[in-house]
Amino acid sequence: MKTLMKALGIILVGLALLLVVLPITGFEPHGRTPGLWLKGDLVTAPVADWSFTDTVETVMLQTSTQYLLPHSVTTYCASANGQLYLTSLYRAGLTYPAGRSWNTDVARDPHVRIKIGDQLYDRKLSLVTDPDEYAAAFQAKRKKYPKQVIPPGARFMIFHVMDN
Repeated sequence: MKTLMKALGIILVGLALLLVVLPITGFEPHGRTPGLWLKGDLVTAPVADWSFTDTVETVMLQTSTQYLLPHSVTTYCASANGQLYLTSLYRAGLTYPAGRSWNTDVARDPHVRIKIGDQLYDRKLSLVTDPDEYAAAFQAKRKKYPKQVIPPGARFMIFHVMDN
């Protein structure tokens, strides 16, 4: 019994150390491989015009999972009328939010952290349902990424980045 308690104690200490080290090291996403915490300099000021992201290929996005660990991914962004939008491609047959872990997380808790360059922005995402706003954001995305192939029957979920 003592050996079992000792082993459990070592495991718990190891897990505690891991939870201290992981936020420092981050384990950010690489390419299509997801990660955990995002590292960078937190920007707390509101952003009036997100058009500076027009020269940024992708951004990193950190969501909160139901398992209390963050989930971070790399995704595309586009600005329209100074507003920032993030997109998620859904192939034919998939429905929102199923099929994308980060979309499921956002549907449950819209508060996210976005990394652009070395800057972190704590914001809230809102699924775009207004047809005019969707069309403007989609047009901005197609202009920014003209070579992106959209499979037949696929649809983009577009999220408006809002202040908290």
